[in-house]
Amino acid sequence: MSAIDKIWFTRCPVPTASGLAYNLGWLNEEFGEVGVLQDAGPELAERHFDHQLLGLFREGGNVPALAAHAEGARTRLIGLTWIEEWQSILVRPDSGITDAAGLRGARVALPRWAETRARSFPRAMALHGFKGALSQAGLGFDDVTFVEVGQPRSDVGRGAAERAWSWPGIEELASGEVDAIYVKGARSADQAREIGAVVAVDLDAADDRRSRVNNGTPRPITVHEDLLTEHPDLVAAFLAQTLRAADWAADNLEAVRGILAAETRSEKDGVVTAYRGDFHRGLHPDLSPERLALLRRQKDFLLLHGFLAADVDLDAWVAHEPLAVARELLDGRRADGLWADAPGEVKARIEGERAGVR
Repeated sequence: MSAIDKIWFTRCPVPTASGLAYNLGWLNEEFGEVGVLQDAGPELAERHFDHQLLGLFREGGNVPALAAHAEGARTRLIGLTWIEEWQSILVRPDSGITDAAGLRGARVALPRWAETRARSFPRAMALHGFKGALSQAGLGFDDVTFVEVGQPRSDVGRGAAERAWSWPGIEELASGEVDAIYVKGARSADQAREIGAVVAVDLDAADDRRSRVNNGTPRPITVHEDLLTEHPDLVAAFLAQTLRAADWAADNLEAVRGILAAETRSEKDGVVTAYRGDFHRGLHPDLSPERLALLRRQKDFLLLHGFLAADVDLDAWVAHEPLAVARELLDGRRADGLWADAPGEVKARIEGERAGVR
């Protein structure tokens, strides 16, 4: 049995049940003091992208997770979430572009390749975002001109979350170097408002979810293969706390928004814009055939465009049993009265931890 000195957790600044479980104190309650890569030194920062850390749970974008596995990282897929996250194509208000058809002939921003495939996720996001938008008008990549722009910092080490960054292409859009950019999430909503950009294509408005497949849709939860094999109880406990937090979120929208504002370093308006409707009721991970099919669509796109070193066998990668065991564990603990969360206690914990962040 491999010794586990510490449980580590890494996630992207987006709505996740595991992120809520951490911010509510429930992961520390389960495992003791959980290490967070976002707070760690540079020696551990790369583990967010290559997953070479035995005790690590990762809920984040699928580009780094797939890229790492394609390059030999011994990980297993134990859950998938799907959260609508304000995916849009932004333009300047005087551009004359008001819909997908208007993108014909436009100069669109494409982040440059980073030093690794995993770190090139902004490029992958923009490329797939524009594919979804262009397809709405029967257009393709040949109908636009790609303009390469700088990559945002993708640091994960100590203090990275505190540093301000610009969404890739936002400065070029403001200066007129490009006509359109792909954006997602609360931070980009804030920056769009700052430069006066407007939405030309709201990808979330499309009926077909396949047009919104991207880095965060669906979002995988992965663990090291040895952790799952040798310590399945730890994996089940992590997922049980995640499911518990997803249940809590369904009845606590304003508290969830408060946590997200701090996690994303965004204003409240940005959070409200980016996460609409009943998103807080859909944070539960699953491994349904639909979500796996959507992930397969993303995997095939990434392979086609050079973001994966090799193909990934999704059927062999996925592990169904931990989530089923976690549901049983959650039900059992609730039946024993161990997880009957008192709303007042949860509210006090959030308000006492600086906008909900531990």
